[in-house]
Amino acid sequence: VQLVESGGGLVQAGGSLRLSCAHSGFIFDSWTIGWFRQAPGKAREGVARIERRDGSTHYADSAKGRFTISRDNAKNTVYLQMNSLKPEDTAVYYCAARGGVYGRWSPAESDYWGQGTQVTVSS
Repeated sequence: VQLVESGGGLVQAGGSLRLSCAHSGFIFDSWTIGWFRQAPGKAREGVARIERRDGSTHYADSAKGRFTISRDNAKNTVYLQMNSLKPEDTAVYYCAARGGVYGRWSPAESDYWGQGTQVTVSS
């Protein structure tokens, strides 16, 4: 399984970015792809996730109303549209996948990880 993120960068507060996670090699029918982020000195945390079986989505409270996760099955890509960005959104964003569903939405439950992409929001 490979996960390749792209789309990070530097943006001013209030701006938008769209992250992409191109995935390949899944051998199971049921999987979940999630976006996590890790700011310097902080623990990695879940931001949003989407399930293959029914397309259901879940968001961290910090992301609700501002971020949207979506998928394009034809392109094997999952997107994270981030609007109204804040300086506290600055972090390395990782795409992760789990065969099946997340229980506690812990990073430790992830089976595969991408390399990460830096998002920096200036004030």
